[in-house]
Amino acid sequence: MAETLGMLCDKLTIVKLKQYHSDDQARLNSLSIQAKDLQEEIDLYISDAIAGKIPPNKLSFASNKVFKQEGNEVKEIKGNLGEIFYQLADVNCTLWHEQEKVYEFEAVPLDEKDSVVKKLAILNLERNKCIDAINSVFASMILR
Repeated sequence: MAETLGMLCDKLTIVKLKQYHSDDQARLNSLSIQAKDLQEEIDLYISDAIAGKIPPNKLSFASNKVFKQEGNEVKEIKGNLGEIFYQLADVNCTLWHEQEKVYEFEAVPLDEKDSVVKKLAILNLERNKCIDAINSVFASMILR
């Protein structure tokens, strides 16, 4: 499966989070290269889409998450491309910090464990909705 703009944006936000949370110089150098490569890939993807080099049906790849809707409500994702990208970055930042709790899950009080797992699930659903929304908005801009 080829990358979509939403997937590339998602990867870039995660690389930036890794940079922020790292102080290892070798890792930071590697992440810097990854960030630059992803930025170039995003630019190329957008250029190719504008030039018609990407077939319209390849501009998005819906996550099609299958889950019980009731009790797993995810906030609506809307806005222009920049606003949705911002929402994706925000979700990934929140997800990062919630995931940190899982690395030391034994330290999470028993009465909070279910809440942590539930929040991770909801945040991952929201992340996927952001990726899908970026793809959808971008495709609609290209197909005008």
